[in-house]
Amino acid sequence: MRSKLLGVGFLLTSMLSAGLSPAVAGPTLDAVKARGFLKCASSQGTVGFGAPDEKGYWRGLDVETCRAVAVAIFNDKDKVEFVPLSGQQRVPALQTGEIDILPRTFTWTLRRDANGLNFTTPNYYEFTGFMMPKALGVTKVEDMSGASVCVQTGSTTEVVANDVSKEHNLGLKPVVFENSSAVSQAFFSGRCDALITDAAALASIRATSAKNPDDYIIFPATRFMDALTPAVRHGDDQWLDIVNWSIQALIAGEQLGVTQANVTEMQTSEAPRLKRFLGVEPGNGSALGLDEKFAANIIAQLGNYGEMFDRNVGKNSPLKLERGANRLYSDGGLMFPLAFQ
Repeated sequence: MRSKLLGVGFLLTSMLSAGLSPAVAGPTLDAVKARGFLKCASSQGTVGFGAPDEKGYWRGLDVETCRAVAVAIFNDKDKVEFVPLSGQQRVPALQTGEIDILPRTFTWTLRRDANGLNFTTPNYYEFTGFMMPKALGVTKVEDMSGASVCVQTGSTTEVVANDVSKEHNLGLKPVVFENSSAVSQAFFSGRCDALITDAAALASIRATSAKNPDDYIIFPATRFMDALTPAVRHGDDQWLDIVNWSIQALIAGEQLGVTQANVTEMQTSEAPRLKRFLGVEPGNGSALGLDEKFAANIIAQLGNYGEMFDRNVGKNSPLKLERGANRLYSDGGLMFPLAFQ
């Protein structure tokens, strides 16, 4: 017994001398484990980001970001419940504990960050865009004078539409709706000249709702880009860390060349960085209160970020969006993996 106590004491001393402390379970992790599944917000049907397929199984980039956290905790990507929420409902649902994570195409802004939310790691970089019928002959913001614009209430695009109108003296006429499906229906029924939201969401709407997608044009609303970022509540640092590093596992996996197909083989590598990332060398999992191989488990069940992107919104999806800013930093993009050590 004395030798065991000395061993534990040595481990704790080593961790503290390295500036580390053992993980202490936080209230969110405890609640999720006691419930037996994760609860995540989802859109009310944005193909590519969050929507049920024909069998009712939820798919999309935001959906799989949440599934990565379920894998980290339960080693099971399906131990998660998705709660479809409108733009107005999503923040209160997170603040009141109705959901554990808000990954629903959610833009990181100062006021949201300061209003009881913690943002984690961006899972998609995007610009806000307008979609209009090509028949109107409008190809840029400056030509939109007097246009009516369908917009979802509770979204940052309300602010963008107002800013654009003032900046260019356009006199845009917002037509506000409660949820994304109502916005889409109103636009395609001719209630508005334009629809404003994230450009990838516009591509999804055009691909899935337009009778002839080629009849519509999408162009930037501003020159600025936004970080769409899953959020958690203030006050639970361990939960923030778990969500952060679950997303980072997807990005770092791509940078390290670890894929769904080779993750088992990679665990035999002698490369120190790979051994730490895959949990062959212990320490990372226990620091978060997770299984040592949580990152390897995420890649095994979902693939890396590149695989997830291609499957949901990229070249292997109906949207066929370019990676663009969502490439790894080493390829000229903004996705930057942190160190698993």
